[in-house]
Amino acid sequence: MNFLAQINVMPLKALLDPQGKAVGASLRNIDLGQINNVRIGKHITLQVEATSKEEAHKLVDEACRKLLHNPIMEYYEFTISQE
Repeated sequence: MNFLAQINVMPLKALLDPQGKAVGASLRNIDLGQINNVRIGKHITLQVEATSKEEAHKLVDEACRKLLHNPIMEYYEFTISQE
């Protein structure tokens, strides 16, 4: 079976996000100061071949832990749907 994983990798909330700060400042400069607390991360999609949703979940979690995020600076979350 084929599954689609939608992964979001974001900077840890306790860490400064320089990209987010720059975008937040730019939003204020273009009169969109009502928007704040901007955080910039990564969105990753993966197609996963697995026998079950549980197996797909395990594979995606392993990929995130081993390669797709830096645990010192980032956290991740994901959803899996059947294609």
